[in-house]
Amino acid sequence: MLAQGPFAYGHPLCSGVIRTSPEDFVVEEQLGFEPDPSVGGEHLWCWVEKRGQNTAWVAQALADWVGCHPKKVGFAGLKDRHALTRQWMSIHLGQRPDPDWQACPIEGVRILKATRSARKIQRGRLMGNHFELTIRDCVPISGGEWESDLDDRLETIRHSGMPNFFGEQRFGGNNVGRARRLFAGELQGKRSRPKQGFYLSAARSYLFNEVLSVRVREGSWASLLPGDVAQLDGSQSFFKPSEEDWLSGELSRRLTAQDIHPTGPLPGVGESVVDDEVLKLEQACLSPHQALVEGLIRFKVKSMRRSLRSRVKHLQWQWRTDEATPTLRLTFDLSSGEFATTLLRELVAYEP
Repeated sequence: MLAQGPFAYGHPLCSGVIRTSPEDFVVEEQLGFEPDPSVGGEHLWCWVEKRGQNTAWVAQALADWVGCHPKKVGFAGLKDRHALTRQWMSIHLGQRPDPDWQACPIEGVRILKATRSARKIQRGRLMGNHFELTIRDCVPISGGEWESDLDDRLETIRHSGMPNFFGEQRFGGNNVGRARRLFAGELQGKRSRPKQGFYLSAARSYLFNEVLSVRVREGSWASLLPGDVAQLDGSQSFFKPSEEDWLSGELSRRLTAQDIHPTGPLPGVGESVVDDEVLKLEQACLSPHQALVEGLIRFKVKSMRRSLRSRVKHLQWQWRTDEATPTLRLTFDLSSGEFATTLLRELVAYEP
């Protein structure tokens, strides 16, 4: 759903290969807090390392291991199977003793530490993720000083951010197509219900990407237009700039500092909160997709806003040239809901 989308900084400068092994794609979840071991409680919080396993499967396996219902296992975010990932997962044990978590028998899973807490980990309650990515077999696409050019592009992204596209993971094989079938009444029965949330999310993400694509092409993805709603970086706080904000020059300063970002629509139930130039732009982008917009409204999905720009925090990179072809290693942090592959596509024409 994104492969043919526009690039903010020009086409990728080289090709490369990602995920040759799970260790090439390391993701460490950042909740923003950790349990206090002195408090205790009925929930066992486990710092879980998963290799080649997805979060939902591990949650089921943990429930089977300790003998509890899967709903008693909590986690904040879903992590990719084709990676080495670490995240907190909670198990409601009540007054039962802790299992021998150091001897966890689940394939591809290690529990690195565990402690008791009074509460379950809730879905979506995370600050972000730390990434350590390795891109192998880097080969220039157009020649020239491509390595130094790529360094310059990374430096620009570090200071100016990147478009906050939803990555291809959000869309699955054909989740937008399934959303269209769902809205047309072609998907019925119990088998489709557990996956409806994925289809609805994919539809909203697709519509957001359509709006962001237009603003990338127009060069307005990192600036505020008349009628825009801004988001405070790293938060779910939004505000409509006042006339005084526009006149003072403060908006420009805060945009340059990546303290605030323009936003785009996640369509659903609710009136649009933008007006003027932005309202016209978003209406023009969404009008060819009214079946998806109306379907989201019919399924009572609440409309929201999302930042058009992602701030790539603590971005560092290192080249390895001791192999036949250069290898690039990246480390960085992203806020919750942002995608590492969105950064990669601005740099490398990658293959899994």
